[in-house]
Amino acid sequence: MKKQTAMNRDWIATARTLSEALPYLQRYEGAIVVVKFGGNAMGDDEAMSTFARDCVLMRQVGVNPVIVHGGGPMINEMLEKLDVKSEFVRGKRVTDAATMQVVEMVLSGQVNKRIVQALNEQGGKGVGLSGKDANMIICTQTDPELGLVGTPDEIDTTILHSMFRSDIIPVIAPIGMGRNGETFNINGDTAAGAIAAALKADRLLLLTDVAGVKNKEGEVVTAISAQQIRDMTEDGTIAGGMIPKTETALAAIEGGVRAVVILDGRAPNAVLLELFTEHGAGSMIRAD
Repeated sequence: MKKQTAMNRDWIATARTLSEALPYLQRYEGAIVVVKFGGNAMGDDEAMSTFARDCVLMRQVGVNPVIVHGGGPMINEMLEKLDVKSEFVRGKRVTDAATMQVVEMVLSGQVNKRIVQALNEQGGKGVGLSGKDANMIICTQTDPELGLVGTPDEIDTTILHSMFRSDIIPVIAPIGMGRNGETFNINGDTAAGAIAAALKADRLLLLTDVAGVKNKEGEVVTAISAQQIRDMTEDGTIAGGMIPKTETALAAIEGGVRAVVILDGRAPNAVLLELFTEHGAGSMIRAD
């Protein structure tokens, strides 16, 4: 009897949660949400399945999710396995032709298809792409010293809109093309921000291995303006690996994205918490 009572309470709580989510489900119907997926969650099968289920649910309730992924640890592992030596300039890996072959193989092959498979196992329709497909991402070289590292210059979203109409979830590897036929490696956050701006996305969600942007006291700041981000960077509150993420956020907002959220991708159902609950998750950055 006690077990049955506990189960009834769980079902009631589930029903209440769904009911409370209704305004948010209505709010995001038809919205485009770009999700940068990376970090430790990519290497964990259970976390991958949970993330895929959340994205399929988003698509089921009328949201248009776009997944852009990284894969740095997998690239490093494969470079080591194949004994491809790397040079570094100011702490950044130089991407020569041999390294670029490995990067494309790992990102467009291994990592991309693993995410697609996870989506399809959850009942979704995931389709893998790279920025080279349909000339989606045209790049310029970021820095000659870094070799084949690119910065997105033009984004063609035609193929993505076609996928939205077919209930397909695009999964994009951050590989782009140069105007002379080169293949460029793009930072995953940078690619996600550029795609979100080109789509004029409602949200860009940057999943990381931290809870969000923290203030001087080490507390996560849940809502921040673009100017506050600039001030926190100038006074050193935002430092290290958080700087490129907040720079991506600012560029995306300037490009027309309504808001960017930096959140912990390791937290279960982080994407759903952010979109469909009053509580939200992580740090939301909006225009001034």
